Amino acid sequence: MPEAQRIAKITLDERTVVRRNADIEHERAVAIFDLLEENTFAPVAGYDGPFHLDLAIEENRLILDIRDANDVSLERIALSLAPFRGIVKDYFLICESYFAAIKRASPTQIEAIDMGRRGLHNEGSELLRERLADKVVVDLGTAPRLLTLVCVLHIRG
Repeated sequence: MPEAQRIAKITLDERTVVRRNADIEHERAVAIFDLLEENTFAPVAGYDGPFHLDLAIEENRLILDIRDANDVSLERIALSLAPFRGIVKDYFLICESYFAAIKRASPTQIEAIDMGRRGLHNEGSELLRERLADKVVVDLGTAPRLLTLVCVLHIRG
């Protein structure tokens, strides 16, 4: 994959988000940082990157607005979020348990919760890759970071 086939800038639609707690803000910041450091993002339509990606949720759809380096929209992809509903809900629940456990649980308990969290995240990441496959090629490192951002966009307060 040519090095230009990557996301160079990413923005999240913050219009519907009120306030997130510090743990969620940290997850968002880390996902964005890691994503921009290393990713593979290649629209099947054959556009040349690097890309700016705007992520939003509209009418229960994930919107990926793919833009060129000059911020001109190249393609707008809409994915139904229905297949992700259970994964996102469960992921939030397990994240709450994980963040609470960090403050008071034993290392063994924290590790067990984290294993469940990672397993669920991996399942969601693979689903995202499958749903995007005919539109955008993303690698195994990019999909989980994008999924984290999709989860962050679900937070309504």
